[in-house]
Amino acid sequence: MSNSRLLLRSGLTLAAAAVLPASLAGPSAAASGISVSTTGSTVSVVTSSCTQNNGSWGTASLLSGRGASFAQGRQVALSGTTISQSAAWSGVSPGTYTVVVMCSNGMTAGTQSVIVSAPAAPTISSTSKPAPSRGVMGGLGGAARDYGPLTLGVGAALVGSGVIAAAWFLRRRSKPYRL
Repeated sequence: MSNSRLLLRSGLTLAAAAVLPASLAGPSAAASGISVSTTGSTVSVVTSSCTQNNGSWGTASLLSGRGASFAQGRQVALSGTTISQSAAWSGVSPGTYTVVVMCSNGMTAGTQSVIVSAPAAPTISSTSKPAPSRGVMGGLGGAARDYGPLTLGVGAALVGSGVIAAAWFLRRRSKPYRL
């Protein structure tokens, strides 16, 4: 007998747990047959509540805070199939808007508010290195760094001593009778 009470209690608990998310969502989420999303400055709406009448699915309207009626909003015709209909608005400035979908039979599919946020400003990474101020210096072998007169003087002395050593070696070689 105690097993049947335990099963009854756990069954009621599971039923309550299944109903809880739907009741927390509230009537507005359950009754609204539309889904609104934003990406940057584009607002889009999707619904499956409308049926096609005379070749039209219906119209969606984007109302700003000043718009009080469906006719005052930016209207776009719904397009899609029997499974899903959609509409989109591009170039929407930041702010709070209300999206209303009116089916072609005169019934409202749903109403939902949406917030369009301003695009984030690009950030410059602090680890980036500045570009060389003078670019590539072609006369110095493509190096982007100037080594100064001391380094150039030492390099010229090495090249000069190499030229002198090569001349002395070739002169000695042209006269084989000398030791």
